[in-house]
Amino acid sequence: MNTDNKTNNIRTPNGELITRTIAMPADTNANGDIFGGWIMSMMDIASGIIASSTARTRVTTVAVDGMTFHKPVLVGDTVACYGKLEKIGNTSMKISMEVWSQRHIQSKHICVTEAIFTYVSIDYEGKPTKI
Repeated sequence: MNTDNKTNNIRTPNGELITRTIAMPADTNANGDIFGGWIMSMMDIASGIIASSTARTRVTTVAVDGMTFHKPVLVGDTVACYGKLEKIGNTSMKISMEVWSQRHIQSKHICVTEAIFTYVSIDYEGKPTKI
C-alpha cells in the first residue's frame, strides 16, 4: 500500500477514487461504530468495479488478503474507497484497496482500512475465463 511521503510526511490515498458514501446509524455494530462487515462490503463493491471493467467479463471475489482495520469509522463519516489494479494473471487479478474516512464536519482524511482483493474472471457457467 501507499507509504508516507518522505518530503512532508503526509500520507495520501493509493489509487483511484472508486466509491464514496456516508456511514449511517443503520450500519453500526454493538459498540456504536460502523460494522467492519459494512466496510468490507464497500471495499468488495469498489474493487469489483475495477475487476469487471478490467476483465470485461463477469468476475468473482476469491480471496481477501491482509485486511487491516486501522481506525474505526464513525456515524456521519464520509467513506471513500480507493483502488488500484496491482497484478493481472491469465484469469485472475489483484486489486489493492484503501478506505479513507473524513470525520463528520472536519477536513482531515484518515486511512481506516486496507486490503488486497483477488478476483477471477468467469464465464456464464462460473468457469474461469481468460482476461
